[in-house]
Parts: sequence; structure tokens; C-alpha cells
Amino acid sequence: MERIAIDMDEVMADTAATHVEWYNRDYHDHLNIAELQGATLVQARPGRKQEIESYYGREDFFRQLKVMEHSQEVIRELSEHYEIYITTAAMEVPASFRAKYDWLRENFGFLSDMNFVFCGDKSIVRADYMIDDNVKQLRRFQGQGILFTAPHNVRETGVVRVNNWPEARAWFMDKARLDGKANIESDGGMRCSMNA
Repeated sequence: MERIAIDMDEVMADTAATHVEWYNRDYHDHLNIAELQGATLVQARPGRKQEIESYYGREDFFRQLKVMEHSQEVIRELSEHYEIYITTAAMEVPASFRAKYDWLRENFGFLSDMNFVFCGDKSIVRADYMIDDNVKQLRRFQGQGILFTAPHNVRETGVVRVNNWPEARAWFMDKARLDGKANIESDGGMRCSMNA
């Protein structure tokens, strides 16, 4: 069975939406997600860098992240055809470990917690596919990387991209892909189109 490694933040968890919501609440701003196209929250509000980054030190922030729309149903469906591993770069944010684990158990309890991988550099991950919002992680990955659209990566080009979970379902559940798995090795790898 082929293996899919799936990132958590900005892929399963709508971290940007939660971050903007908390920032607006605490600093009486009116920033919206549309203003973040091609930028991070810090880049949109550089004068508030310290305050914005302070949320990453709060366990309650990671515990209350919104679930990305359709992620639960699609990942459940994919888990019937693929091995699913959740690979999150928690080493960058030590406060997030327990909160991310609890969040995954609550929202994706149909997955085994033995398949939760808390790491730093994801080049160590051995899987056939990786869905991630971070192009740097995908470039170091040995398998087929798939960029999940997030506000900060909308201008990235030359990558296989899915914009949402229904598109991810279509990419992975295409009948030709499922029927043709046995032929992939002899063909030297799956051919994927790239968005310019």
C-alpha cells in the first residue's frame, strides 16, 4: 500500500485563519485573509512581529486551531486506500507538541496515533507522497511532493498543487491512479502535471 505523509498546519489545521482571528481580537485590527495573499501575518504587520510570533509559544493556540474544511472526510476516505502518516514540524515550536497530539486525537481519531510524526526536517520521512504547504519541505522530500495552497504560498510555481481537500481527493482517488498502482514501478514513477 502506498504511503501519504500529510502536514498539519495550513493543510489539516487552518492555522492562518485562527492566527488572524486571535490577532484581530487581541490587537483590535481588521486584517482579513485576502490581505495575506503571498505573505505571512508577520509580513502583513511587521510592526507587530513579536506579538504575532508570541502565539506560537501558547499551547492553547494550537489546541484551538480550526479544522480545514473537508479534511476529515477526505483523509478518512484516503486512509482506506493509502497508509496515512501525519508529519508536522513541531520541533520549531516546542509548545505545540501536546496540543497538536490532542488536536489530532480529537479531530482525526480514526487515524492511529502511531502514525503521528513530530519532526523537524521532513527529508527523513519515507513516503510515496507528501502534502505540505511549505515548498522547502517538499523540495527536500524524496517522493512526490504536493503543495497544499495556503495564503503564503499562492505565488509558488513549478509544483504539483491542490487548492483544497476535494481537489486532493480527486488527485489521489482518480480511478486510473488506483488501478495503475501496480504499473507505477515499471514506468519509473508517476507523471504529474505542474501548475505554472
